[in-house]
Amino acid sequence: MIANNFILTGLLGWPVAHSKSPSMHNAAFAAAGLPGYYALFPTPPHRLNEAVAGLRALGIRGANVTVPHKQAVVPFLDALTPEAQAIGAVNTIIIKEEQLVGTNTDAWGFWRDLEDLGITDALSTEENALVLGAGGSARAIAYALATHGISTHILARRLSQAQQLITALKPHLSHPHRLQAHSWTDLPAWASAARLIVNCTPVGMAPHINHSPWPHTLPLHPGQMVYDLVYNPPLTSLMAQAQNAGALAWNGLGMLVYQGARSWELWTGRAAPIAAMRAAIT
Repeated sequence: MIANNFILTGLLGWPVAHSKSPSMHNAAFAAAGLPGYYALFPTPPHRLNEAVAGLRALGIRGANVTVPHKQAVVPFLDALTPEAQAIGAVNTIIIKEEQLVGTNTDAWGFWRDLEDLGITDALSTEENALVLGAGGSARAIAYALATHGISTHILARRLSQAQQLITALKPHLSHPHRLQAHSWTDLPAWASAARLIVNCTPVGMAPHINHSPWPHTLPLHPGQMVYDLVYNPPLTSLMAQAQNAGALAWNGLGMLVYQGARSWELWTGRAAPIAAMRAAIT
């Protein structure tokens, strides 16, 4: 059993060697002067149940969860927060009095970064946001936007996937009518009306940095804001398209920092040293 005053945390995923999380969280422990450490716990899918049980047995304070375990981990937990229930995925486990509680800090981290960038001040509930993709990250983004009353349109290659996302989220929203599903072929009809465009697909991620989810034949325009969850490379092809058209563009590094900071705060009960966490991964 680990000493009570030592805060051991880590990351469950497969693979995890590429993760920036250890640098970010260990920088936070150092900056805060807390005795703690964030480790990588590479966990093949068939060992997930054992790994989760091991967290409890070893006295670990908490863990992050990444692909491919964000949904698969749910049955092995004792409880879920409302955010995790709505999003249908867990990226953070909090362990307290041997109870494993799953939550999701992705939506919180995304919205917090929008606030930091001034995007929330420029948005109103009368304007439209487009979410490109309908996977797990898209569900967290759609939840964040719809929770704050933003009219949100989900576009996916398979319309049924976008519809399933909305069906899953609606029971958890006070403004369910603000979510709509569309086929990818409807993108031209909604492109010019969108104030905020969020890429939740992996298109443009290294090593495929010359690809963009946004058709080059479809113009963007000044006044639009593009947020690409991809942060490697720092300037994605989609961001370059936006900037060339006079639109504003950001990558998802800020969301990574803030979702991690929220996890760290839940584990430690302390305000996260955001600047130190950001500096550690940039």
